[in-house]
Amino acid sequence: MSSIENISNSPKLNSLQISLLRLFSQNISDDQTLEIRKLMMNYFDVQLKAELETVIEEKGYREDDFRQMLNSKS
Repeated sequence: MSSIENISNSPKLNSLQISLLRLFSQNISDDQTLEIRKLMMNYFDVQLKAELETVIEEKGYREDDFRQMLNSKS
């Protein structure tokens, strides 16, 4: 399959993706690009940690449970 076919078969971009493309099409410096990437990574880090806390609470996991998971051979 050619790369053109891959593009035409891919899902449409959402509004955030379009906004990011517009942002990065501007004349911004490498430092600004890095700062934006750091901001995005921090955002997703916070979201992931919140989700992890929710799952831990829902499942009732304790420190010993994690140790057991790490040491199991499955």
